[in-house]
Amino acid sequence: MSRIIFITGASKGFGKLWAEAFLKRGDKVAATARNITALNELAATYGDKVLPLQLDVNNRAEVFRVVNKIEKHFGRIDVLINNAGHGLFGITEEVSEAQAREQMETNFFGSLWVTQAVLPIFRKQKSGHLVQVSSFLGITTLPLLGIYNASKFAVEGLIETIGLETAHLGIKTTLIEPNGYSTDWAGTSATRTDGGIEDYTPVREAFAEVGKNPNIWGKPEATVTPVLQVVDSPNPPQRLLLGNIAYDTVHKVYNQRLKEIESWKDVSIAAQGF
Repeated sequence: MSRIIFITGASKGFGKLWAEAFLKRGDKVAATARNITALNELAATYGDKVLPLQLDVNNRAEVFRVVNKIEKHFGRIDVLINNAGHGLFGITEEVSEAQAREQMETNFFGSLWVTQAVLPIFRKQKSGHLVQVSSFLGITTLPLLGIYNASKFAVEGLIETIGLETAHLGIKTTLIEPNGYSTDWAGTSATRTDGGIEDYTPVREAFAEVGKNPNIWGKPEATVTPVLQVVDSPNPPQRLLLGNIAYDTVHKVYNQRLKEIESWKDVSIAAQGF
C-alpha cells in the first residue's frame, strides 16, 4: 500500500529529490513550499499523486490550515519530513537581531509548528514517522555558523524529547544529520552577515579555504536511498548521519567528549553533595 508523505521545503534540494523518489515508487506526497509555483514541475509530472501547497512554516496558523487540507485530501499522513530551513553564515558577533530571529523562526519554530500540527493525526492513527532534517552541526559546530548551529542543536533536543513522549503511541522519530551537500543550501538560499569586524578575518579566510575543497560536498542524489531505507524500516534509527564527513567528525567529537567527561568524573560526582 502506498504511503502518504508530507514534505516541507519541497521546491528544491533534498526536499525535491526525496519527494520525487517517493512519487516514483508509488507513494503519494503532500509537497509544500513558500512559492507554490516552484512545485509546478512536480505537479505536472505526477498529477494527482502529489498535492502541492503553499506554506510558510513560520506562520503557525497557516501551518495548521495546510495540515488540515492534507488530512482531508489524503485521509491520513504516514510520514512527516520536516525539511524547510536555510543557512545563516557569519561571525556570531556580527549577526543582527533580525537575522538571528529569522534563523530560529524557520529552522526551529517552523519545525515545531509543523510537528504540533501533525502529531494529533499521528496520535489518532496510533502510527506515524516524524523525520526531522537536522545537521551534523546539531551535534558539533563550525565557525561562521553559530546561529545555524544553535538552531539545529535546539531541533535535536526538540525531536529527541518528542520521541520519548510519543513512543508508546506508535509514533517514531528520526533526526537526519547531513554534512554539507551540493545543494543550494550554501548558495542563494543562504543569508550572510556583512563581515565587517577585522579581528575575525583569519577565521573567515580559513573557513573559505576549506569550502573550496570539492570533496567536502556530498552528492545530493546519494541521500535518496538512505532516506527511503529509514522510512521503510520497522525500527528506524533515532539519528542517521549522512556523509562520511558527518560520520568521521561526530565519531571523533563523541570520543573526545567522553574522555573529558571521564577526566572530570570525580568533580562531577562530588557536586551531587552526597
